[in-house]
Amino acid sequence: MLAPVVTVANENKHRLRSHRQGSLEMAELRCRKTVVREGECEGEEQKQSESAPQIENSIKVDKDSLMEMCSKNTNGAGGAFCCNQEEQKDEKEEKEKNIKEVADGQNPCPVKRARNACRSLLFQRLVKLFFGCLAAVTCGMMYAVYLSTYHERKFWFSSRQELEREITFQGGSGVYYYYYKHMLTAPSFERGIYELMRDNRTISGQTINTVEHLSLYPELVTSLLYRITGCQDMIEPVYFYIGVVFGLQAVYITALFVSSWMLSGTWVAGMLAVAWYIINRPDTTKVDYAIPQRDNWVLPYFSCQVAALTGFLSDNINSATEMFCYLLMSASTLTFILVWEHSHYVLFIQGLALFFLDSFDLVQSRKMADIHKVYLSSLFLAYVIQFQNTALLSSPLLSLLISSVLARYFQQNMKNGPLVARVMKIFLHFYLSFTTGITFSYMVKRLMPVGDSDFILKFLEVKFGLNTTTDFVINQLLCQECFQTPSQDFFLRLTQASILPFYLLVLLICLMSILETIYRRLSGEPMKTNIILEDGRIGERPEVIYHVFHTMLFGALAMVFEGIKYLWTPYVCMFTAFGVCSPELWMTVFRWLKLKSIHPVVLALVLSTAVPTIIGFSLWREYFPHVIAELSELQEFHDPDTVELMTWIKTHAPMAAVFAGSPQLLGLVKLCSGLAVTSLPLYSDINLQKRSEDTYQVYAMRSAEDVYKILSLHKTSYVIIEESLCNEYHKGCRIKDLLDIANGHVCIKHHSLYSNHTLFTHFDNIGNINIGYMQYMILLSCKLHFFLTLVVALCPQQVVYDKGEIYSFSKHGRFCHEIKLNYSPYTNYFSRVFWNRSYHIYKVNSVISFQY
Repeated sequence: MLAPVVTVANENKHRLRSHRQGSLEMAELRCRKTVVREGECEGEEQKQSESAPQIENSIKVDKDSLMEMCSKNTNGAGGAFCCNQEEQKDEKEEKEKNIKEVADGQNPCPVKRARNACRSLLFQRLVKLFFGCLAAVTCGMMYAVYLSTYHERKFWFSSRQELEREITFQGGSGVYYYYYKHMLTAPSFERGIYELMRDNRTISGQTINTVEHLSLYPELVTSLLYRITGCQDMIEPVYFYIGVVFGLQAVYITALFVSSWMLSGTWVAGMLAVAWYIINRPDTTKVDYAIPQRDNWVLPYFSCQVAALTGFLSDNINSATEMFCYLLMSASTLTFILVWEHSHYVLFIQGLALFFLDSFDLVQSRKMADIHKVYLSSLFLAYVIQFQNTALLSSPLLSLLISSVLARYFQQNMKNGPLVARVMKIFLHFYLSFTTGITFSYMVKRLMPVGDSDFILKFLEVKFGLNTTTDFVINQLLCQECFQTPSQDFFLRLTQASILPFYLLVLLICLMSILETIYRRLSGEPMKTNIILEDGRIGERPEVIYHVFHTMLFGALAMVFEGIKYLWTPYVCMFTAFGVCSPELWMTVFRWLKLKSIHPVVLALVLSTAVPTIIGFSLWREYFPHVIAELSELQEFHDPDTVELMTWIKTHAPMAAVFAGSPQLLGLVKLCSGLAVTSLPLYSDINLQKRSEDTYQVYAMRSAEDVYKILSLHKTSYVIIEESLCNEYHKGCRIKDLLDIANGHVCIKHHSLYSNHTLFTHFDNIGNINIGYMQYMILLSCKLHFFLTLVVALCPQQVVYDKGEIYSFSKHGRFCHEIKLNYSPYTNYFSRVFWNRSYHIYKVNSVISFQY
């Protein structure tokens, strides 16, 4: 009879104890919420206080019923055993003690403790968020101010005339600013867009849609903002334009700051990323010398897209933050595609990194589906807005999206099965995606022919040494600095700034942890979403895995094409700053080392604070004086020959004139005068590159009649010859060398023009000296130009064979040298109208006069 009574007593005690423990657990769970409203805490408190009397009453009833049962069943004999006086006395003393502590305020109820903890946690998060956002915005604004000050010190911008200001837009980027000016001078915004969409005053003999060809959406939006904000009386158009570009650079910096902050959990990482970015500014941005260039417009949007993608991939965010990141990612992706014609190639590399995440089951399938929706919707909208741009339909990004979706449809059970089976399924998935993507791209190109597809393939073949060519356009592109391999100075600068060593260390640790995670996934272990610091698994966070793949893919491209460094180096700064400031990374290392002498969590927290502090102090000591010196140093940008040239064109050339010359110079002519030109510095347009090759023939060994026919074909009125191109003496990628190779005018011995190419030296290497001597003799002997022919004849004509190609000498001298001698037949076709030390302008005669 006593056994049931004892069981009931124990059950009631267990109920009381479990209820108290449950109350404490509920309070702790409420404290773990990210955002807790004060009203909710008060509501929970009231709910708990209302339920407390009921529980006490139930406990009291249970105790009374237990006492009654004990006395009834045992006739008072077992009462002392069930509920003895000693236990009742202890409970009474404990109750009195609790009442006294509550009266003194020393032992508040669990609900009140939960409420205080909620408020404390919320306050800490708000303070951290406030100071982090303040630091991010401050870094961006200070960088914009720094750029503005540096630009003023370098070019003396405020003290120059409008023509001199426009000349400072170097690298052929000034043509974009011209269309911004055109939109402001148009009678209305709508009229300006209409004129740009039917432009017959840019390329001679052609009516083009310049908005489509040059992606002028930044200029359109900037001119619209200048109109609607009413800044005409407060700020000059050029300052408004430059201010917008510098403002975007501030957004760029802020986005890098936020990305590093989200990855590491501390805004100290953002500060370190910004410091590294500014120190390595020659390798992170082109804004110093080419403000209107497309890179300075698009990279801030791409940085925002990467920051939004980082937050979206994170598992530790609520639904509202996830939706905000999704919307920001959608808007920045669409803007990125609209502004830059090469953006879909960059997004293809990003999509490839995400493809690896999805293939190895390192990210939620739901999020990958949402990212695919962003890509597809952005491509569709950009296709419509960019006047049915067929390049987007044949882009590798669309092929990757279609192939990955189809491959996943055919492999619905790819993420199931044992280790070996899953590995085989992944290889099959890669094969299906690759073949499907190639097939889709081939079908699209067959249905909608894309003019530059074969050109890109041939360019890559020549770049990687799989083929050789004499094509001038391909050779000229390969001679551009952005398409060459990076120099050793680039890596030396990264090493001196301590980025490269720490980057390799962080990348190695993260990569090893990711390989562990991939093995666990393939072995069937489910994905762990709630990762704590003690786990030491930095490689299980999807956003970290993405950035590892991101930097590796772009880094591989940067080792081949130097221009990719402007896409890679900023994220190297951000990723490295995250690594050295992340306690999880240090904890991952300590987990591998099985550290026991010191508590690994404490040591990880210490190192994640001490290491960036030491790095920041060393950077401040070494580079801060140099940065300040850049602002205090007065530089001088003076180009009187170019100013004189542009002044003559604006004052003497008729409005219907058409100018020919190098694309970079023609972009400046278009900016300063608005006259029609034969070509523009747009390397993505193959037709313009072919027109540039025609105008470059003035530096080749061609006859006056041939050059005249070529220029007349493009309706040229004036041709500009540059001394810097005509008299290049350094060996390597000279324009005249490339023209001689394309025209077959090469001679005698081999030399390396650039990597992966074996071409020929030219007669010009010897003839430059003889031609200078002939110039002196002819000027002294009344145009005895037959001496020059005699000198050319001294070098016997030879035929050189190279892989089936035949090269021979030209019987004509170099046109840019010959025309300066001012003798027939050059004077029959051309008349010199302007010259200085750097430029010569020749008018193309409409009526040929034969004078001897």
